[in-house]
Amino acid sequence: MFAARDLKVEEVRAMAVACVVPPLESVLEEVARRYLSVDPLFVAPGIKTGMPVLVDHPLEVGADRIVNGVAAFTRFQRAVIVVDFGTATTFDAVSDKGEYLGGAIAPGLKISAQALFEATAKLPRIDLKRPERAIGRSTVSSMQSGILFGYVGLVRGILDRMREEMGSAPSVIATGGLTPLLERDLAGWVDEVDPDLTLKGLRILHERNR
Repeated sequence: MFAARDLKVEEVRAMAVACVVPPLESVLEEVARRYLSVDPLFVAPGIKTGMPVLVDHPLEVGADRIVNGVAAFTRFQRAVIVVDFGTATTFDAVSDKGEYLGGAIAPGLKISAQALFEATAKLPRIDLKRPERAIGRSTVSSMQSGILFGYVGLVRGILDRMREEMGSAPSVIATGGLTPLLERDLAGWVDEVDPDLTLKGLRILHERNR
């Protein structure tokens, strides 16, 4: 990674981490201290986020979701919904006051495709790509249609419901590695796509906790 960016380890001055796999935290901490000579900032209870978390159990909210919320509100300075297309797809709502309101968690695209393959006897494992038509003319294209276009319906439906519950017209920003698969079909529902949103949020939180 350093070579690809033409960076040197000696140039690293700080490290911020949003980890949702607890057993990896000690590993990342050791890497930071041994190889980068820095004390990492972990996004965890007690750090300064500048974002009140208005949910029933704040400690249960994933670090990545708080990071995304901070980055999105900093970007728009108004009510916003973040959609993160990763292993799971998360929807996170932030109020006009910069308060984290909660959200929704859905199985990710890859998990959905994997479940369809594993739970059926005759359906094959498929590549995730957008089909040309909703009416598939083969098993593979039918599965691609059901997964991709069905997922578009899921995203649109949740966004519509969240907008209604928020009682405002929040901006919507999308991030995550699977966003390109859906971006074309979410025009009109998503205002902006930022693949680096989480990294930007980590930088913001690092600056707030220096």
